[in-house]
Amino acid sequence: MHKKYYQNFCFIKELDTKHILYQKKNTVFIYRNYLRKIDIGEILDIKKLCKQTGNKLCLSNNVKLSIKLGLDGAYIPSFNNTMKHLSFSLKKDFILLGSAHNLKEIRNKELQKVNLIFLSSIFKKNKNYLGINRFKLISNFSKIKIVALGGINTKNIKKLNLLNVYGIAGINYFSKKKAPKKGPF
Repeated sequence: MHKKYYQNFCFIKELDTKHILYQKKNTVFIYRNYLRKIDIGEILDIKKLCKQTGNKLCLSNNVKLSIKLGLDGAYIPSFNNTMKHLSFSLKKDFILLGSAHNLKEIRNKELQKVNLIFLSSIFKKNKNYLGINRFKLISNFSKIKIVALGGINTKNIKKLNLLNVYGIAGINYFSKKKAPKKGPF
């Protein structure tokens, strides 16, 4: 069986230099912190560090600010149903990411013209738990590339070979102690 290479998407909530430097090259970092006001200086510092390491940076839930700061993209959470960003002028390589938990939200993200859909939760047993079978069924209803999110760890990552996923996303999986080794899974 062939080993798959997945695109990595790592959620961060603050500037942690060691954490960013520890990740694989071409990891996409998503700055998401809903508990405090956005610190533009901190975002610009993260952007500078990501540029040095060959990684990309997206800002959560603020497409306009992401464009203004010259970031690589924006992340639109499942609860954000607005279409305002469609009127903005985007760079050619600007990435729009969106998250969804069910088919209705997938259709909404398709209308929002996202490039990738984060479908959750595949392994984490919470109110949005899908499991492998429902995840595969729901992901087949969209032509947009799907990223697996929720409860991914070193024990269950090989199960993703059963699915047609473009990448993996998480917070805990990419922490310093548990981060994936460089190379295939």
